[in-house]
Amino acid sequence: MGLLSTSGSFTRYAVVEEMTGQLAAQLPELLARYSFRDIDDTSDERSYGWVCLEDWLDPFWRAAPPEKAHFLAFSLRLDTRRVPPAVFKKHFQLALKAEKEAMKETGKTFITKDRKQELKDQVALKLRARFLPIPAVFDAVWNLRSNRVYLATTNSKVKTLFEDYFKLSFNLTLEPLDPYFLARRLADASRHAMIDELEQSPFAGR
Repeated sequence: MGLLSTSGSFTRYAVVEEMTGQLAAQLPELLARYSFRDIDDTSDERSYGWVCLEDWLDPFWRAAPPEKAHFLAFSLRLDTRRVPPAVFKKHFQLALKAEKEAMKETGKTFITKDRKQELKDQVALKLRARFLPIPAVFDAVWNLRSNRVYLATTNSKVKTLFEDYFKLSFNLTLEPLDPYFLARRLADASRHAMIDELEQSPFAGR
């Protein structure tokens, strides 16, 4: 569920570095520089980048600008091309049979490990070109005054991708505002080691 939905799950972040006026002015340009690139006409397995929050098919922000007062609103689009395992297995077996037939003419009977891997790569590349990528979109809003970012997902893989791509795009580090990081932010530095040593307590009865 996205930011424009009536409900949803979110991950909160704090931007570690301070926001400067110069960087704030560059943010729309950086969003465009690291915007999504379509892979429908390629055999690429995955593509991701920033798109317009109001229209996830718009990587140029023609539908609406990302600036919303002192907020920056945008989405992370992730397209993944998946070949069903059963389809890949079928075509790999067909490739092996064709390879064995071709080897009969040379008197060979053994397919090497490297050749099998080569056949796998060829089959995967051929099949990926025949399957359209599946899109997924994850909304985000950045409060430029408080330097807080809200991402509309709690999926760990998507969060890692978002954090890494945010760092690449803006050269800024995201710190998740989970209980651990909140405790470290609120506590004095002398107590950080004690927080690190805390262990979980089982409250459920045995």
